[in-house]
Amino acid sequence: MPRRLFKRYMPHPDRIRDNKSLRFLGSLIHDPNLLHLNRHSVSRAMAVGLFWAMIPMPMQMLAAAATAVPARANLPISVGLVWLTNPITMPAVFYCNYKAGAWLMGTPAMHMPHNISLAWVGEMLQTHWQPLFLGSLVLGVILSIIGYFGVNAYWRWWVRHNWLKRQEKRRQQNAQP
Repeated sequence: MPRRLFKRYMPHPDRIRDNKSLRFLGSLIHDPNLLHLNRHSVSRAMAVGLFWAMIPMPMQMLAAAATAVPARANLPISVGLVWLTNPITMPAVFYCNYKAGAWLMGTPAMHMPHNISLAWVGEMLQTHWQPLFLGSLVLGVILSIIGYFGVNAYWRWWVRHNWLKRQEKRRQQNAQP
């Protein structure tokens, strides 16, 4: 895994533990899995981050952090993945969530207008919020399951691949006269 790349950009554990705004977490913030890069914490972080990225709500980062701590997921990765739905990608992602929810509920979906306005968004949220939240919840669960098992499988493959490369290299070195 690109462990070195992650470690370069991740904050030092002491800096996070000494942060005054995180003192309310008490001893929970001292769990080593919250900052370590291992298969379990990263795959949990992928699940947590992808789930909360699909949920249309304010303060997604706070929800991801509050879920990552008891799940013992990597905290920076969980919070960072929420930014998959940023102001640029949010309309397309939430419209897909809405379409999936409308399909699941068996209701006709509204079509996306050519000019999106705040009035249109407000009207859609008032009248069509059920399909949006159902689709967001279902797609969030599906993506978090795919993310968890995908990272887990990739991590195992990567470790096995590197182990086989090292083993082959040792065989070649021992075979040389």
